[in-house]
Amino acid sequence: MIPRQLFIATGVLLLVAIGMSFYLWRLRSSEIQNQNTPVVTQHVAPPGGSVEQVTVWVAYDGSGTLRTQPVSIPISSGRQRRAVELLRGLVELYTAKNSPHPVKATAEIHDVFLIDPGLAVIDVNSALVDGQVSGVLAEELTICSMVQTLAANIPGLTRVKILVDGKERETLAGHADLSGAYDVGQITELAKQLSSQ
Repeated sequence: MIPRQLFIATGVLLLVAIGMSFYLWRLRSSEIQNQNTPVVTQHVAPPGGSVEQVTVWVAYDGSGTLRTQPVSIPISSGRQRRAVELLRGLVELYTAKNSPHPVKATAEIHDVFLIDPGLAVIDVNSALVDGQVSGVLAEELTICSMVQTLAANIPGLTRVKILVDGKERETLAGHADLSGAYDVGQITELAKQLSSQ
């Protein structure tokens, strides 16, 4: 015969084990939900709220055109910081609801490196590329809008290279070649053509 105290202790331990299992199951399902929730980064203005109006080149998928649009970015004294904020302002337009050129909400510009003489290297995250609509015109519009936005606001640029998560990639979404650097003069001509349609 089992002593009464041993029977009670076994029952209590069994209840504790069931309770812990339930707690761990809830904790795990909560963690899984948090992993599936996209993290949307927001860029904030520097203290004091000093901003400047700049012009960015925005792609419009419906008409297959580029149009200029004013945006506000934080005032920055450095060329490199200004370049980053310009492209982040452009990407914020693309991630907004009812965007004329939609990309994933988690798309972002990691950094822009200005390398003399005249070379800019844009480092985007994979969400921007993975959320890109595949097609020659859509990809061309993305590249043209980023390059022309930089060229119009950062004097002296002659070439622009695009990296994805710090690495080279062959194409943007299957069509636009990312293996080399883009000539700013050629992109400016293309931007003029795409804006006059």
